[in-house]
Amino acid sequence: MSKTIRPAICGREAEIRSAMASGDRYWRERSPLQLQDLRAAFACALHMHQPTIPAGAAGELISHLQYMFEHPGEGDNHNAEPFAQCYRRLADLMPQLIAEGCHPRIMLDVSGNLLWGAEQMGRSDITGAWRHLACDREMQQHVEWLGSFWSHAVAPSTPIPDLQLQIEAWQHQFAHAFGLEALQRVRGFSPPEMALPNHPDTLYAFIEALQNCGYRWVLLQEHSVETLQGEPLSEAQKYLPNRLIARNGRGESRAITALIKTQGSDTKLVGQMQPCYEAISRDRLPLGDKQVPSLVSQIADGENGGVMMNEFPPAFLAAHRRLAAEAGARTAALNGSEYLELLEAEGITAEQFPAIQAVGQFQLYGQLGDRWSAEDLEETIRARKAEDPGFSMDGASWTNDLSWVQGYESVLEPMQALSAAFHQRVSAATGTGPADTGSAGYQEALLHLLLLETSCFRYWGQGTWTGYAQEIHRRGQAALDYLE
Repeated sequence: MSKTIRPAICGREAEIRSAMASGDRYWRERSPLQLQDLRAAFACALHMHQPTIPAGAAGELISHLQYMFEHPGEGDNHNAEPFAQCYRRLADLMPQLIAEGCHPRIMLDVSGNLLWGAEQMGRSDITGAWRHLACDREMQQHVEWLGSFWSHAVAPSTPIPDLQLQIEAWQHQFAHAFGLEALQRVRGFSPPEMALPNHPDTLYAFIEALQNCGYRWVLLQEHSVETLQGEPLSEAQKYLPNRLIARNGRGESRAITALIKTQGSDTKLVGQMQPCYEAISRDRLPLGDKQVPSLVSQIADGENGGVMMNEFPPAFLAAHRRLAAEAGARTAALNGSEYLELLEAEGITAEQFPAIQAVGQFQLYGQLGDRWSAEDLEETIRARKAEDPGFSMDGASWTNDLSWVQGYESVLEPMQALSAAFHQRVSAATGTGPADTGSAGYQEALLHLLLLETSCFRYWGQGTWTGYAQEIHRRGQAALDYLE
């Protein structure tokens, strides 16, 4: 049964920002690995998410995982318990490998919805497993948690003022579950659906929000970026850290380190541990004036599909056992922050990383110059679309065959309207001072705003899921009335 547990999404902003501003490098002093001993490495991440939907017995907000348990005859809902076991199983697999003398690594990306949902459901086996992976001193040397948006929003079509709200809400939920000390180690960011904004204003705001919240790097899909000359990334660039650059019309720029996930959305890549075997075949690459190990970076859903449910555990064990059994092995599992901090210890700085930008921006910048107005930008975008019907500023992701915008006006328009009303109402209610983010009214309004931006209400097409979005919008609009 779902409990009346409210999500931890706001109220501790200053405390969390202070903690993230003061965090040290964690891996550099603790990693037993030496980069000079390695030819290549691989970094694997598991993404786990269940949306929150207004589908409880009395219409209350519940996790979709709970809905699966309560409606086992619908679709694939019979997989509810296998999914639940997927969420907790790393707490068994990691200690098993460590006890065998292996050096496993894994990165975990769990949405705020799912962190809250498991708590709502009283699934202490899942929450306890996650706490072990986040808080146990030994596990912290093998497991890296990645930040994300709280409600699995798609960054390119999320209203700009809400980007930082989504990021901070996830940090609140994580700190609530595992504490500030665990949160301070979360320095990499995994965008839901690997969706990267390529509209200059949104991209700049996205990177600014990440940096405001203490993130140092982001995991990106190779097809969502290009070189500064508008070309696809070279083969070598895909296996090195890059520097993602964003510009705005005022002539300002921001940059953040990016690790590149190669290929498209395919759970078999991680499910069968392809990154490990690809890394074994790779060699060192030049970076600055040094040679460094190639890094094969991959992410997949942690539960969806037979490969991840059934094949991943034995494949994960087998890959790490193989590396441990090879005398003088020159391939290793590494987590993203570990790799970057070890590079830093070798004197390699982010300024030496190849520079990249979001796909499609080269075609804009050539016409815009160094400075532009909002009108200049929109006119240039319109002109480019007229010349090239395939040109888009809707962003790019690992599901480029799926539009997150076209055909979803019934979700996007209410989402934009609720966001505008939220920020207007908060501003009106608080004057020029900060909002009382700890109040029940603010939390309720923020919760529905964040939920309305959940990608699932578009991913699953028109019908039931867009109906969920419409109901969340209605409740969110009602919640705003209490902020007056």
